[in-house]
Amino acid sequence: MTPMFTGPVPQDPATTDLSFAELGLSKPIVESLAAIGFEHPTPIQTQVIPKALEGLDIVGLAQTGSGKTAAFGLPMAEHLLHGKGVRGLIMCPTREIALQTEAFLEVVGKDHKLETVCLIGGVSLGPQAQKLRRHPDIVVATPGRLWDHYERKNLKLDRVEKLVLDEADHMLDLGFLPQIFRVLEVLPAERQTMMFSATMPSSIENLAKRFMRSPEMVDLRPETRTAEGIDHRLYLVEPDNTRACLVAIAAEEKGSMLVFLRRKVDADWACRQLELEGHPVERIHSGRSQKQRVKALQGLRQGEHRILLATDIAARGIDIPIIEHIVNFGMPDTVEDYVHRAGRTARGALRGTVSTIATWQDKEAIRLVEKAIGEKLPRCVAKNVEPAVERKTTIRGRQKIRRRLT
Repeated sequence: MTPMFTGPVPQDPATTDLSFAELGLSKPIVESLAAIGFEHPTPIQTQVIPKALEGLDIVGLAQTGSGKTAAFGLPMAEHLLHGKGVRGLIMCPTREIALQTEAFLEVVGKDHKLETVCLIGGVSLGPQAQKLRRHPDIVVATPGRLWDHYERKNLKLDRVEKLVLDEADHMLDLGFLPQIFRVLEVLPAERQTMMFSATMPSSIENLAKRFMRSPEMVDLRPETRTAEGIDHRLYLVEPDNTRACLVAIAAEEKGSMLVFLRRKVDADWACRQLELEGHPVERIHSGRSQKQRVKALQGLRQGEHRILLATDIAARGIDIPIIEHIVNFGMPDTVEDYVHRAGRTARGALRGTVSTIATWQDKEAIRLVEKAIGEKLPRCVAKNVEPAVERKTTIRGRQKIRRRLT
């Protein structure tokens, strides 16, 4: 399987002063981490790894990009030895996250000669079944494809010792709960279970109560504030001008750019239009093949193109070390989504910008974001794009122009 990264694995810059050896990891594992640029653990790694090495069940609450993969992957690589069938199982919501997890485990599990197989949709079942016949030690999978193989008797799950549910809330959002339940019902009762989630809705609580044994809680959810090095910009336009605004922002801003869009059709349109404008651009969404997605991500990391267009689901979990500009093509659904997206720029001592294209209908969402981050989003006007005017509905239901939003 092609790794999602081509150089050192990017580690979250918010690391601690501890060493990985101090967390109880063996010398071969520590050396393999040093070889890929991991010198100090992140906060979640510091709290999770010692507990995981003790064999405790863990519920970890943290955002994507906090270092969760290493937090569960390192103890798994430490405990498992090659040659006894599938004993480690990791379920992920998307193909991208599964591939990144597999690539990481291939690096840190090398000294233990651990074999890892990734089971994801969008590729043929046959080659995956062939790899399963070699009795891998760890399986990384999306729930739907995992259950497909189990029903076809391509793999056995009766020896699983370590289970990880990564981004559990996202898996539930995608409708994977039935498949997750089926898998959990067939796993050995005596196992270690680690579940990671950005949020803690009742569905996640119920999952933990039903299938985990007195789990340790590690809550490192960030406050709803963004980094100090971020310049926020709000472009309020009429609904018919949102696309023109995106084109104008792409022309004005230089450097790497990640654009979040809700719909595939918008991503496809933006890719065509920005290419016509002369911008090196690529896109990822559910309609793109796995090969195309991997190529798009690698191209951005290697500087082959500077703009990546991504739908919300496709962008979840992708890790790109340096992004100078974030663009929201439409207001994010929640304050947490806004903060999470913003966290992909201005990492470490670097600065970054977050530009949001919105309409007057987003007034309440804008207010909530401004309240959460503790500052007013500066209003900006894109070149040759008229700013919006705000409408207010009167008692008689008639709309009137109250004032310009900028």
